[in-house]
Amino acid sequence: MTIWELVYRIGVDYLEIWKSYTFPSPFAVIKTLFGLIGDNTLGIAVLASMKRIIVGYSISIVIGVIIGLTIVRYKYLDENFSALILGLQTLPSICWLPFAILWYGLGEGAIMFVIAIGSTFAISIAIESGIKNVPPLYIRAAKTMGASGIKIYWNVIIPASLPSVISGLKQGWSFAWRALMAGEMLTATVGLGQVLMVGRDLADISQVMAVMVVIIVLGLAVDKIIFGRIEANIRTKWGLDRG
Repeated sequence: MTIWELVYRIGVDYLEIWKSYTFPSPFAVIKTLFGLIGDNTLGIAVLASMKRIIVGYSISIVIGVIIGLTIVRYKYLDENFSALILGLQTLPSICWLPFAILWYGLGEGAIMFVIAIGSTFAISIAIESGIKNVPPLYIRAAKTMGASGIKIYWNVIIPASLPSVISGLKQGWSFAWRALMAGEMLTATVGLGQVLMVGRDLADISQVMAVMVVIIVLGLAVDKIIFGRIEANIRTKWGLDRG
């Protein structure tokens, strides 16, 4: 905060490198943030965005798990579609917006589609990679002890692949969160992306910065509270903690 204010004072007041309406002071951002909280604009936007991300991300988990397990199960699909899925994953989520708008219009369906498509492939790749990287020794040991079929998957392969899967879910969450913001910024609907665009339209850089701070904080909070705890539990269970 102090460094931010110092940069603002030097750049705006003394050197006049930029104008105050292009680079806000931290106090202006805090004032705007409290204003958005006071009139409940921020609360409504956060609830709307979180509702969308929960639904869209849940859809991507279901589809991603199905795709990942299917590719691992069938060698033909693995050889012919793994590269395609990797290529689709590298495609930025915003590239899917024209399809979303044409197929679903400027509404909730378009945003859900962008969220789901933005994270599905990351999750499917994580599932595929996690299962493929399970040490063969585990599987041979399970077979020696009499396990076969679904028991090997349930008791050996899935638990052993969990660290990679959780990492993929985290990555999928970050893609879904960014896709949500892109969708909300381009559709006239309530949400954090819409509040961000209102700040842009009004040339209110303080509001833009305030919403960006909220987006970062929410993203980090979910990562720390949910995925961080899951990762910690898995690492403890598997004896992977350092010291």
